[in-house]
Amino acid sequence: MTSRLNPYLMFAGDARQALTFYKDVFGGTLALNTYGAAGQQDSPMADKIMHGMLETPSGFTLMGADTPTGEHNPGNTFSVSLSGDDDAELRGYWDKLSAGGTVAVPLDKQMWGDVFGMCTDRFGIPWMVNITQPQS
Repeated sequence: MTSRLNPYLMFAGDARQALTFYKDVFGGTLALNTYGAAGQQDSPMADKIMHGMLETPSGFTLMGADTPTGEHNPGNTFSVSLSGDDDAELRGYWDKLSAGGTVAVPLDKQMWGDVFGMCTDRFGIPWMVNITQPQS
């Protein structure tokens, strides 16, 4: 898999509706994962979208999620996502993007099995890096 760059949109509780709308607009395959399915069954966010991804026949990829209650700030509703399976390439991007910036989530193995991190670069742009791990 080559690395890819795509927008990651944040929603105030209506990610499912928004991503379904974008699927109607662009077509393609939509995968939605809830907070509850990720181990937060007792959370008020259990039925909200922790991660959604739309892949279209035209080659577009759009990702999105619901922000935790009270954390949605209009104007801060996107991140740029870098993802793929080339560990060295993506770690190199991470090192450069996070240098002089702020790390919100250190680049580390996550509960879904991939290596993931979130940072804001020195220019104020939020980034997510996800390194897909081989399936065992």
